[in-house]
Amino acid sequence: MKVTYLNHSGFLLELEDCYIIFDYYRGELPPLNKEKEVFVFCSHVHADHYNPKIFSLLDGQGISYQAVLANDIRDKKRLSEIRHCFVEADKSYPLDHGIQLETLLSNDSGVALILKTKEGSIYHAGDLNDWYWEGDPEEDNRRLREIYHREIGRIKGRHFDLAFVPLDPRLEAHYADGILYFLENVDCDAIFPMHYWGEPAVIQRFITEYPEYRSRIKNTETAKGEEL
Repeated sequence: MKVTYLNHSGFLLELEDCYIIFDYYRGELPPLNKEKEVFVFCSHVHADHYNPKIFSLLDGQGISYQAVLANDIRDKKRLSEIRHCFVEADKSYPLDHGIQLETLLSNDSGVALILKTKEGSIYHAGDLNDWYWEGDPEEDNRRLREIYHREIGRIKGRHFDLAFVPLDPRLEAHYADGILYFLENVDCDAIFPMHYWGEPAVIQRFITEYPEYRSRIKNTETAKGEEL
């Protein structure tokens, strides 16, 4: 399985018989093997996670693809010409190429994505995170945290080969709350921080402050076709 970072929360995974693209926002795609189909996963409607430009990029390469979209995405005219399906939270879906999809409820919008493939298990958080915003009402922050803990509790103790988890510097002192809770409750071999809004220094900050997790945290910025 090869991982290529695209931008923000967007990643390209190459498997033996297909590609997976998560939450394309910006960035160029490398040349793809036209013999492999692409799955375009979009965790929710926010513009930094669902950018329909991805479809024209794939069309430009002459690649066969299908889209798997959270059901809060409304793009009826464009999607009428694209093979696609919608998914909702806390459900399970069989997909082509032997992929099994599960979803969690995001405490922001849409879903988090769990994929079981022939080559391993993958978690992509979308915007499911411990969103503790300084200055917001404590009741709101507590509610968001409770939902996050509940949803991560659904996968507590499970093993993942690969995970993509937010590490958002806008949360200031609480920037790492979500990824720490994930690390403490979920067994995962390799974790790529994401959603850091063009501030990759936050990855080194996290590794420096929590060196016990260094071996599991990947430097997302250098993930240019890294093989796992």
